[in-house]
Amino acid sequence: MNKQFELLALSPLDGRYRGKCAELAPIFSEFGLMRYRVRVEIEWLLRLAAEPGVAECPALGDDARAFAAGLATDFSPADAARVKEIEQGTRHDVKAIEYFLKEKLAGLAEFKPHLEFVHFACTTWDINNLAYCLMLRDGRAILIEALAELTETLAKMSRRFAKAPMLSRTHGQPASPTTMGKELANFVWRLRRESEKFRQTELLGKINGAVGNYNAHVAACPEVDWPALARDFVEGLGLGWNPYTTQIEPYDSFAEYCAALARLNTIAIDLDRDLWTYISLGYFRQKTVAGEVGSSTMPHKVNPIDFENAEGNAGLANSLLGHLAEKLPISRLQRDLSDSTVLRSFGVALGHSLLAFRSTGAGLGKLELDAAAIDADLDDCWEILAEPIQTVMRRFGVPEPYEKLKALTRGRKVDQEAIRAFIENLDIPAAAKASLLQLTPRGYTGKAEELARSI
Repeated sequence: MNKQFELLALSPLDGRYRGKCAELAPIFSEFGLMRYRVRVEIEWLLRLAAEPGVAECPALGDDARAFAAGLATDFSPADAARVKEIEQGTRHDVKAIEYFLKEKLAGLAEFKPHLEFVHFACTTWDINNLAYCLMLRDGRAILIEALAELTETLAKMSRRFAKAPMLSRTHGQPASPTTMGKELANFVWRLRRESEKFRQTELLGKINGAVGNYNAHVAACPEVDWPALARDFVEGLGLGWNPYTTQIEPYDSFAEYCAALARLNTIAIDLDRDLWTYISLGYFRQKTVAGEVGSSTMPHKVNPIDFENAEGNAGLANSLLGHLAEKLPISRLQRDLSDSTVLRSFGVALGHSLLAFRSTGAGLGKLELDAAAIDADLDDCWEILAEPIQTVMRRFGVPEPYEKLKALTRGRKVDQEAIRAFIENLDIPAAAKASLLQLTPRGYTGKAEELARSI
């Protein structure tokens, strides 16, 4: 990509961040949309040529079929430029694709009877809805791969820090200890679960004409079972089939797709904010990079910029995904065009999502656990042992255990000696008392290590 172009790009995805989401450009760019439209048009033509009920569109030989398929697989920027030239005259982007294909196919004599079967019985949105389905499916594969890398990095960290005790904070206040590994494992579980839901979200398509009734199809070839052919065609593209539509497929599956991706972004934001906070608390140090500057005026700064970048990009993505999910399923009567311009923002939404996942991963790679800082917090919070002590007291029938521990600890700093003195005076079995006397904040982590190692 020309550096001057990047400097002049209106969108940061095509400028500053181009290198971090470049894989999405061939899918969601104008070129990408053209390429997927060409694929759908060609696949439809080849399907008609294999349909006995459309005798006027005869079967094609292997060489002709390969040539036609190559128009889609080998679609080039030069081809896209030619489509744009044609569009200058048609003022219609999909009609320009049709004329482009007829222009290409006219070069082979075998295609002479097939030229008017390009875009046969189709409305624009028969082509577009399937093109966008394929774009979203291919874009999703890139995001799923990035999510898998992020999740695996987190899982490795979870196991590495499985035994590292850490003070929890509920409502921002000291709470029962956990381990850093188990807290990271929480996010691994969430991301895995939602990634699978995102991956399994079915994208629905249609190819049933101007208002969804196969009007033109039946008028031209009434003997063909058009609903069956349409279903076979759509499912042959690896998509789900929607049998009931207006001129447009109603995008309910697109809304599901947006919601699934938005949930993943929300989990990423939650993770980014937690990691940012752990850095702020000193639980993590960040590796420094030679030559890197943290502040233009404060030389000591090592800022958590990756997690901040990720949070911002995930938020931007969710703003777009929310609008896409709310707007797309709504269309006036059988068709209005307000969806057309909105659909073109899918690449932006996925681009910011991809940036968020990759920035979080980059931030994880710079983290080093500061065990000394974590231990210091634990050693200063003996009052958190009020929970296990009062629970053991409950087991052995000591009256008002919660209230007694509340009087000792609520809103107060309590040291080891005070806790031990309280335990010594308890009327509980000797073995239980001995167990409590050995308990420390660092050792009070329950099954956290086991949970972290199992992720």
